[in-house]
Amino acid sequence: MRLKKLYSSREVAVMTGLTARQLQWWDSRRLFAPAIASRRTEAGGFTERRYTPIDVLELQVLAELRHRGFSIPQIRRLLATLRDVFNIRLYEAIGDDGPMALFISGDQLYARAKDGQLFDMDRPTEPLLMVGEDLPLRPLAARERRRRRRV
Repeated sequence: MRLKKLYSSREVAVMTGLTARQLQWWDSRRLFAPAIASRRTEAGGFTERRYTPIDVLELQVLAELRHRGFSIPQIRRLLATLRDVFNIRLYEAIGDDGPMALFISGDQLYARAKDGQLFDMDRPTEPLLMVGEDLPLRPLAARERRRRRRV
């Protein structure tokens, strides 16, 4: 993938597996806004939404969550929790260098802070007390997912 400053909705759709209509719906419902919003042109049409590379990474993670069956309210809650409780954006929780890392186990999301505290993202106000290693956690990461073409 060649890194650019901004990506069009079509490019983002190809890289994430989301449709342009999903991106439009997510923007209209304030789930995920593009860096540059669509606007009306003098000719009566609309410009295309534009997304930054960080937006693309976050959308790849959100597309993966949708693929795994997470609902829009769950995704909205995740983004709000990261923003309001931990004061970070999603991209800061999907890399190795951020203040926390997100993990997935089945249909549950967990966050591990740099100091080792583990949080259930459904109830993030208090760290979990872990005994043993029974919880199979996999890091949540951005993956390029291409839409399947209809034949």
